[in-house]
Amino acid sequence: MIEEIKKLIEEPLNKEKIEVLEVSFEEIDGVKNLMIIIDKKPYVDLDTCVLATHIINPILDEKDLIEESYVLNVCSKGGN
Repeated sequence: MIEEIKKLIEEPLNKEKIEVLEVSFEEIDGVKNLMIIIDKKPYVDLDTCVLATHIINPILDEKDLIEESYVLNVCSKGGN
């Protein structure tokens, strides 16, 4: 599932010069989290994270790869 998600989102994000560094699915404090770590030169700011989220959300909704409820977290490498 993780590799499939990464493949689905890489190209649309690359069009905005956003690189996908890591995708993981983990439970934190009882909440399932889909973590997507991104990078962009010269830096990732809040607008970059919002843009990436707006690109990723419709793709995930359309493909419906994760059956359970989860929170989508898009952040920079330094944002964890």
